[in-house]
Amino acid sequence: MSEKNIRFLTPANSEEYSTWLENLKTEVRQSQQKASLSVNSELINLYWSIGRQLTEKSKISSWGSKVLEQLAIDLKSSFPKMKGLSLTNLKYMRSFAEAWPDFEIGQQLVDQIPWGHNIALIQQISCSEERLWYVKKTIEHGWSRAVLLNQIESKLYLRQGKAVNNFKDTLPKPSSELAVQTLKDPYNFDFLGLTEEAKEADIESALIKHISAFLLELGSGFALVGQQYNLTVGGDDFFIDLLFYHLKLRCYIVIEIKADKLTPKDVGQLDFYLAAVDGELKRDDDAPTIGLLLCKQRNRVVAEYAVRNKNSPIGIAEYTLSEALPKELQGSLPPIEQLESMLTRGLSLTER
Repeated sequence: MSEKNIRFLTPANSEEYSTWLENLKTEVRQSQQKASLSVNSELINLYWSIGRQLTEKSKISSWGSKVLEQLAIDLKSSFPKMKGLSLTNLKYMRSFAEAWPDFEIGQQLVDQIPWGHNIALIQQISCSEERLWYVKKTIEHGWSRAVLLNQIESKLYLRQGKAVNNFKDTLPKPSSELAVQTLKDPYNFDFLGLTEEAKEADIESALIKHISAFLLELGSGFALVGQQYNLTVGGDDFFIDLLFYHLKLRCYIVIEIKADKLTPKDVGQLDFYLAAVDGELKRDDDAPTIGLLLCKQRNRVVAEYAVRNKNSPIGIAEYTLSEALPKELQGSLPPIEQLESMLTRGLSLTER
């Protein structure tokens, strides 16, 4: 549809629309003047204000749906060098205002993340509480938009802090609370490209091969100390599957991988490793070593009993691997190295 026809169908000549357009132009100019001081915050506040006005005008005016097209043309004409005034972005602004009706309360968080992140959140998540959780995590960890989308797709909100553990009884506050939130259940290892038939050694080797994606799934603060870490106790050698040091918890974290169903014996072995690491590696200023047992399957009641009377802090969680792909699809997917590179590099969003 031509610009001329759009004007014919919209209230471009009405006094109410003209006054509103002039007010919006003034607001855009004022925002531009402040942008050098706080670019992202001003931009998000401007977008929310325009979106809110669009929502309100649609309720009280009888202009019809073409007003958005007219507004996009008029704003672009007045601010030709300014990006983000397209019809598509105006629709995003309206959705953004509708998603955050109490923006004044939450703006100190929402306006700290880029517009592209906000678009992803309002497109993917309908629950305001869940959206705000992802906003906080994005600010805390500095997630790119690609990483944020990956975390949403993996349902991190539902998995965080869900591992069976005894941290409340074995760690002091606030360390116990931080430790609970550090672990999740289940862990998603789909990026390994392994099926449920994979053995412990295969999973362990694949995790190290794709360490960037593995660290992303573990969460922030994990630093790898070693794989099959050799620990000598009383002249005997023991080998820990994966040994990490957590920079926020200030402690070692022992991760043991089990390709079968959890048994109490597995917990006993992990408990021994924790005592050994505390005795042989832990410094005086380190917090107690934490253990994480990752198993393909676990009975939650059995897991809770298995850690209940242990003095060492232990968490138990399941992990998931890829479902077997049909042969006709196996060769059509990008290699895991390419997917991992895309995930860790992040994608920049070009404003519409």
